[in-house]
Amino acid sequence: MLDDTAHAVQARPANRARGAVRRALGAVADLIVPPCCLVCRTPLATHHVLCGTCWRDVRFIRAPLCDVTGVPLPFDTGGRMVSAGALADPPAYDRARAVGHFTGTLRTLVHHFKYADRHDARELFGQWLAEAGRDLQPGIDVIVPVPMSRLRLFLRRFNQSAVLAHQLSHNTGIAMDPHLLVRAKAAKRQVGLTRDQRRRNVARAFRVPDRKLADLRGRNVLLVDDVITTGATVNACARTLKRAGAARVDVLALGLVTDVALFAQ
Repeated sequence: MLDDTAHAVQARPANRARGAVRRALGAVADLIVPPCCLVCRTPLATHHVLCGTCWRDVRFIRAPLCDVTGVPLPFDTGGRMVSAGALADPPAYDRARAVGHFTGTLRTLVHHFKYADRHDARELFGQWLAEAGRDLQPGIDVIVPVPMSRLRLFLRRFNQSAVLAHQLSHNTGIAMDPHLLVRAKAAKRQVGLTRDQRRRNVARAFRVPDRKLADLRGRNVLLVDDVITTGATVNACARTLKRAGAARVDVLALGLVTDVALFAQ
């Protein structure tokens, strides 16, 4: 007991010194790259955040919402609510949630992330995803990103869904496996396709490798993507995972497209 106390007392100066070095290095880094808003570049006091104006432009999805698809509903009837769309055409996944509507600031952030190779918002994305998927997390065994074809991965150099899944895993402590689901074939880009074209484009586009079947059987999966548009991609992924033995597949994304005019964007 005395040894532990003495060791703790001896460690305090070293901890203070390390803290001082980190603060000094942080101050130097702020001089070289001053903190600013992730979207409009307005100077701020902290890195990796939004200014008040850009934050207010994020249309976060909050209750009331459909328990199945996660789409916002006009009013709360109390208890579990399921939208007419989910009843008429039940998805292959169990439940889906998204951070916000894919418009305004959120759309700009996602486009910067995907197409301009800007990863400075990943910490913010991780926080948002962890909060939006809070009711999905209990019982989840593994986080799985929507996979990308080898050609597209080569051209883009990173899979944005895998980056998001990794950040979510870091924030929640839930294990991530980027190899549990892979592309069985390359598909055309979904941008500009109709709902039916998107569904046919990703049909049989995914598979679970034989070496991963035992790892998947009976497990609850949280599938992560950047944007849910028509749901064709996450439905195809969920269907593949369940056929391979997953007990449950929930979906979590940054953006949700609720305006059909945005399908082509």
